[in-house]
Amino acid sequence: MSVLLETQHLTKYYGKNSKYAKGRNSLVKAVDDVSVKIEKGKSVALIGESGSGKSTLLRAVAGLEAPLSGGIRLCGRLLSATPAHELAQVVSFVTTEKVRIANLASRDVVGLGRAPYTDWLGRLRPEDRAVVDRALNLVGMGGFADKPMDRLSDGEAQRVMIARALAQDTPVILLDEPTAFLDMPNRYELCTLLRRLAHDEGKCIFFSTHELDIALTLCDAVALIDPPRLHLLPTDEMIRSGHIERLFDNGTVAFDASTRTVTVRR
Repeated sequence: MSVLLETQHLTKYYGKNSKYAKGRNSLVKAVDDVSVKIEKGKSVALIGESGSGKSTLLRAVAGLEAPLSGGIRLCGRLLSATPAHELAQVVSFVTTEKVRIANLASRDVVGLGRAPYTDWLGRLRPEDRAVVDRALNLVGMGGFADKPMDRLSDGEAQRVMIARALAQDTPVILLDEPTAFLDMPNRYELCTLLRRLAHDEGKCIFFSTHELDIALTLCDAVALIDPPRLHLLPTDEMIRSGHIERLFDNGTVAFDASTRTVTVRR
């Protein structure tokens, strides 16, 4: 399989608001000398403690923040050498921000994903509209195309934002906490959708999450930030590696590799 996302000896500092950086007189490395590869058709969960640098890493991969050193390649091309208008055709990024603009239909939001392919006025051609409709149908929102965003549930709105990323037609899709604010059934349903998009559409799906059970159940591989290291392993190997036990070994909770669950110590 072809490698769609690759980091080469990547080093990145924490943002100033990270708990790891607060109170320090000097910058602190979120990840240091990280080299990983993610292939086409793979769904990979990024896990770690709150403030450990998950969003920082995703923003660097998306080209929104520059790394301290090292390189990032998307579809074999060095990110730093890729013009912005071309980068928008390679990687899309779904954040946790809620889009609740009154009277803005779901179809119109998804249509924004076609911006890298339209003229300077942003006019959609018939083929663009077909891409938008297909993206809405893929995420199960075809019947909500004309419904305003401010009248959607959190789960429905998140699906629309994923549809926008699909309409952008990028081989790499990054998502920062896509299950935030969702109830349990919607969390599993959404992550099942991400896995299906990776496998059926040949996308590279890389998303951060605090849902360890979902990561270990639905993802092909897991990337774990253990500052300043990052471990990326196939899911079964990650379970056996001992990395997750160290992440949760705080005297209160423990990870049971045999059952893939976190338990509270009494």
